[in-house]
Order: sequence, then C-alpha cells, then structure tokens
Amino acid sequence: MSIRHGLLALLERGPRYGSQLRTEFESRTGSTWPLNVGQVYTTLSRLERDGMVAQGGEDAAGHALYAITDTGRAELRTWFEKPVDRTSPARDELAIKLAMAVGAPCVDIRDVIQSQRRHTVQAMQDYTRLKAQALVAVESGGARERDDVAWLLVLEQLIFQTEAEARWLDHCESRLIRLSTTGGSAGTGTGTGAETGPGAGAESGAAGPVGHTGPTDPISPASPVGLSASPASSAPSSP
Repeated sequence: MSIRHGLLALLERGPRYGSQLRTEFESRTGSTWPLNVGQVYTTLSRLERDGMVAQGGEDAAGHALYAITDTGRAELRTWFEKPVDRTSPARDELAIKLAMAVGAPCVDIRDVIQSQRRHTVQAMQDYTRLKAQALVAVESGGARERDDVAWLLVLEQLIFQTEAEARWLDHCESRLIRLSTTGGSAGTGTGTGAETGPGAGAESGAAGPVGHTGPTDPISPASPVGLSASPASSAPSSP
C-alpha cells in the first residue's frame, strides 16, 4: 500500500495537516488500511525531504499545513499512469501456511483448508453486506458521495479477492486428493486420503460456485477485520 502516493493524492486537493490527512485517507478507504498519526507525519517528512511537499503556514487552529509541490504532482501523475507491478508479489500468509503444511508432521492440511474456507466465506458475506450499505449511501448522494464511491470500489475488490481465495482453496483440496489417491505425493497431510468435503471433486480451474463452499446462514452482523459500515461512520474526528 503506497501511503506516500495516497497522501499526495489528498494534498492535490489542497493543503492539509497531518491528522486531517489521516482522517481523509481512512474515510476514502473505509478504514480498510488504518493509519496512525505517526505514520502520516513520518511519510510527510520523507516527502518534504524529497521535495514533493512543503510546509505552507498554519490554519486558524494552528495546525501546520502541508502542500504538494510540482515535483509531487509529477510523481503522482506517474503513479496513476504506471500499472501496479505484479512481478514481485507481496508475501501471502495463507499461501505460505499451506506450502509449509504440506508434509508437516501432525498437521492435517485439509483441516487447515476447511478452517480457512469457513473464515473466507464469512468474510465474503460480511463484505457483501457492507457493499449493499455502500450502494445505498452512493445512490442517496450527499456531501460524502466521493468517499462513498471510493469505499464501494474497495469493498468490491475485497469481494473479488475472497471469491478467488475460496475457489483456490477448493482447488488446493482437490489437488491434494488427486495426488494422494494416485500416489503422486508423499506426505500431503493426514486428511487427504478420502474424497470428501466441499470442492473435493473439482478439477483445476473448475471449482463450483463460491456460494456452495460455505455456510448459507444469514450474514453475520459483525464486520470483518474492523471494517465499518461506511466511510463516514469510521472516520475519526480531526483534532
């Protein structure tokens, strides 16, 4: 997550102080990636060092204001125009966990997969509920419409991610089953000898509908990973 570029994008709308930038960043992303004031001011110091922002006086309450420079605008344009690099993907804890679980003593890798699938499906249901609320906020319009639209896009990306994760978990389970039944793998865990469980018969790339991989209970009222129902309700007030 490029905090520096996010702050530059907010500063392009006009001078801001640190706590204000934190509030607006979290409002725009629905607090999916929360910031603390220390992170904001550390990043601002680096941007100032690199000539991308400059301090420009104070507001009526005495807060030091930061403004974007021409160098910062050029950097921001480059960031928007350049695709996100996928050649060096970020470490994924789930992929690492399953890779290490293969052949690990006393670990039933299918139990690991089943447990993760339940969590993933629950998260997907929660994200879908929040998306419905975000759609209502966008359709009603209002002063925060831009933040509501941004939050909706973030939510939809999270939904796509969890859908893909659920399908990948189905694929992992069916892959392990096929390997264990054909004798093509040594030590894939103690739970791969029987062809049971969701996705057990799925072929690679042909997992069943995501909605069939988990419980169909009504959506839980609890929001996942601290996500709020809307950007407006999650944004802390400026000091």
